[in-house]
Amino acid sequence: MSNKVWFITGVSGGFGRALAEEVARQGDKVIGTVRQHRQLEEFNAISPGNTFAYLMDVTNADGVKATVEAAIKHMGRIDVLVNNAGFGFLGAVEEATIADFREVMEANFFGALQVTKAVLPHMRERGSGHILQMSSAAGFRSTQGFGVYNACKFALEGMSEALALEVKPLGIHVIIVEPGPFRTNFAGSSIRAAKQELPAYEQTARVFKNTILGYAGQQEGDPVKAAQVIVQVVNAENPPLRLPLGSTAITAVRKKLEQVEQDVQAWESIASKTSFDA
Repeated sequence: MSNKVWFITGVSGGFGRALAEEVARQGDKVIGTVRQHRQLEEFNAISPGNTFAYLMDVTNADGVKATVEAAIKHMGRIDVLVNNAGFGFLGAVEEATIADFREVMEANFFGALQVTKAVLPHMRERGSGHILQMSSAAGFRSTQGFGVYNACKFALEGMSEALALEVKPLGIHVIIVEPGPFRTNFAGSSIRAAKQELPAYEQTARVFKNTILGYAGQQEGDPVKAAQVIVQVVNAENPPLRLPLGSTAITAVRKKLEQVEQDVQAWESIASKTSFDA
C-alpha cells in the first residue's frame, strides 16, 4: 500500500536518511526534519515532489508543535510518524553527570514524546496512523558502559508500550524498532561520551566504549535493508509492538528473555510467598 505521508525526525543521515530515501523510492511522501539550514535543500533534492525538509529541534516544544501543524497543513495528513532524532552516549553510570543524563533524556525521550503528543490529536481525529519509535536493542537489554543511553531507551519503550495499549482501539499502531549495530554515523558524529573516566571501569565501561568506537564503519547492519524491512512492517496488516532489527539485536533480545526466565524460575518459590495468610 502506497500513498502514505511520513513524518521522520532526524533525516540528515543514518537511519532517518535511509528510511526517507526508501519511502520516497516507493512513491510515498516524506516530511523530514533537520537542524541546519544547509540540509534543507539537500533533503528536498532527494526526490523532488516527494521529499520535503523542515527545520526542527525536537527539544523545542513550540517549534515541534508549529512544524507538525505546518506539515499537516502542507500535506493534509500524517500517516506514519517516525521518531528517529537523537544521539548515543558512552560511559559508566558513575562517570556520567546528572546533566549528561538530563541532556540525553531531553533529546532521546522527551523529544520523541513531544513529537508524538503533537501528532496524536491528528491521528485520533482520522482514526488511523502508525507511530514508530526508533529505540535500540539497548532499549531492551542493558550493557556496561551504556547506562545513560539504556535509560533513555528503556523510558521510551515503557512509555510506548502504554501508548500502544491506549491507542490501538483508536486505530493507531505503535511499533518499537530495536536496531542492533548498523553502519550509520551512530558511533561517529552521533555519539558523545562522559568526560570523566574512572580507573575502576577500565575492564567494563571502557572496553565497551573502545569496542563501539573501533567498530565504526564496520558494523554488520545495512541501513538500506533495515529501511526496507521497516516499510514492509508498516504496510503489514498486523504489525508487531517490537521489531528487533538485525541478528545481533535478535540475539540480545533472546538473551534478555532467557535471563529473566532463569531469574523467575530460580526465585519463584520464595518470591511468590508474599500474600496474606488465608
